[in-house]
Amino acid sequence: MARISKSRPAEFKIHAPEAKKVSLAGSFNNWNTKKLSAIKDSQGNWKVNIDLKPGKYEYKFFVDGTWANDPHCTYCIPNSFGTNNCVVEIK
Repeated sequence: MARISKSRPAEFKIHAPEAKKVSLAGSFNNWNTKKLSAIKDSQGNWKVNIDLKPGKYEYKFFVDGTWANDPHCTYCIPNSFGTNNCVVEIK
């Protein structure tokens, strides 16, 4: 019998105290910069919590209209725009 892969909670966080608007986009949502808005805390950290099925996903933050990599990400791969995408693996 095949095992069903359950979604797991994943938290994405970036410190951007001066930012007005931050969102998360990646291979899990077709790079849509409008769907996953981050919430800012009192220390200037922006967070997004989503449920993802096990697998590898590429992602970036979209900070005030500019793409930004996750400074905590330890694994990045080149993209077709000459920059890097962050990669997260959900187990």
